[in-house]
Amino acid sequence: MDVNMTYATQEMWTWWLAIYLYFGGLGAATLAVTFLTDMYLKPHRHLVIWGAGAGVVLLALGSLMLFGHLLHKSAVFHVLNPMILFNKPDAWIAWGTQFIIWMMVWGVLYALPDVRETQFPRRVPVIKNLIDQPFVIAIAKVVKHYHRGVGWLAVVNGVGVAVYTGLLLQSFPAVALWHNPAVPLLFTVSAFSTAMAFLLLLMYTLLHDQADEYIRVLYERIDLVLIAAELVILFSLYQYLKNGSESAVRSMELLWNDHGWLIGFIGFGLIVPFFLELKSMMKGWSTRVPIITASVLVLVGGYLLRHYFMYAGVYAYPW
Repeated sequence: MDVNMTYATQEMWTWWLAIYLYFGGLGAATLAVTFLTDMYLKPHRHLVIWGAGAGVVLLALGSLMLFGHLLHKSAVFHVLNPMILFNKPDAWIAWGTQFIIWMMVWGVLYALPDVRETQFPRRVPVIKNLIDQPFVIAIAKVVKHYHRGVGWLAVVNGVGVAVYTGLLLQSFPAVALWHNPAVPLLFTVSAFSTAMAFLLLLMYTLLHDQADEYIRVLYERIDLVLIAAELVILFSLYQYLKNGSESAVRSMELLWNDHGWLIGFIGFGLIVPFFLELKSMMKGWSTRVPIITASVLVLVGGYLLRHYFMYAGVYAYPW
């Protein structure tokens, strides 16, 4: 019996999920890179405070986007309930929610000793009153004793969140654009690239310290490699879609015929920052403006990747 197939662009997961995936990946990767820098490159109290604070806020905002869309209280309860992982181990939103919750817990705990030993957080009355509570002081002492262990718990959960953002999309077999092995890799690389860009922006503005030059240079070089990796993955994805099912071909046509994707994301979100950072690595810049510009472009490009991925998701169904 012949089966006719209908192809349509999905309209359920759009900009709100793009923001959730973007903030989740960026926040988690920022925390992971910040803590690894503090543990293995240079103890950096201010970077920990700003990086951890920003990462936790980004994760919280992303989660609010998801919970706001779920709306129904029972749906939110099921997502937050860790027991669902035993009953339905392929519930990727539930896995991601657990990773995000524990990422925020370990992130706050790791930064707690540094917050208590730094003056400027105490200027906020709420923070001052909280960190001077006896139980908080006791927790900070324990965390400081096991600081590296707490840091690694945060890093593992951070990598889990970054990978999960791609696995969530890959779990939809009807959408060929999402259901392929390149997606988790692409989203993970993008998450850490945007984290490098965010931390570079932070270190070139709020934490501008000449003694951190070697850290900034390392971040630039790592981001350069990550952008190159993204371009290779995107080329492979293009080949996969071009030779795939009709659903894949239609997604490819939507993406590679869209100026926002080609010029906005690939052009200004990847290629321009790549050459700005390549020039910095080879000959350097006389000012910090080019690297700040590259960082902003990478951050915008990271969102555009997820934005267009949502809108180009074409699914097929028989009738």
